[in-house]
Amino acid sequence: MSGTRKVALVTGGRRGIGRAIAYALAGHGFDVVINDAVRDQNAQETLEGIASRGTQGVFVQGDIADLAAHERLIADVWDAFGPVSCMVNNAGVQTAFRGDMLNIPPESLDRLLDVNVRGTFFLTQRMARRMIAEPSDEPTHPDRSIIFISSGNAVIATPGQADYCISKAGIAMMSSLYALRLAEHGIAVHEIRPGIIKTDMTADVFDKYDGWVKARGFPQARWGEAEDIGRTVGVLAAGLLPYVTGGAYHVDGGMHIRRT
Repeated sequence: MSGTRKVALVTGGRRGIGRAIAYALAGHGFDVVINDAVRDQNAQETLEGIASRGTQGVFVQGDIADLAAHERLIADVWDAFGPVSCMVNNAGVQTAFRGDMLNIPPESLDRLLDVNVRGTFFLTQRMARRMIAEPSDEPTHPDRSIIFISSGNAVIATPGQADYCISKAGIAMMSSLYALRLAEHGIAVHEIRPGIIKTDMTADVFDKYDGWVKARGFPQARWGEAEDIGRTVGVLAAGLLPYVTGGAYHVDGGMHIRRT
């Protein structure tokens, strides 16, 4: 794929972290397909933002939890711009239950696993097969990538949102497994673990975490911005770190560092 136009798919790309990722990829010269379960004004604004950065954007609607829709979704992505060189698995849901893990209802864990783990795994599986069918020119120097957006909760245990932690730990293992499987095909795989990022998804816990930030509860004591994640994705997708795969990147201001 060397010398061809670069194309990226960002799931959950219509707003928040997904939008920041799409903008960063556009800044690195990628045409970007954004996917989300609904199309609204947020999606339109993201497409306009991609265009303002000098590349093209297309919206492909689809719920990644709907496995039956994956074949059509991937076909629509390919039809938009041709072969994909970067897939960013950003789509995900937060827990609807916050409280004692001994009281988590089955439907809460089921929903998180359906979207964050099951949907992500099988969509990536289908995308990987399609990417393998388009051989890379640089099998030992990956020019293609799959990037998983997990969470600091992949390794930081928080009993008050245990079902969410379990789902993100699953993504962490998924990233390692795909890295091992796809290296021979010139496809690098990376995992990004955001810390506390100021988005619509964290609005309901702002007061809880804002006190921690103000008390300097971790080294770089500020709220993370969606752009912090976007920049990291951009560097990885652009191949600026060509001799890495299977790594987990903590974009959390040092929150993950174990202290005594």
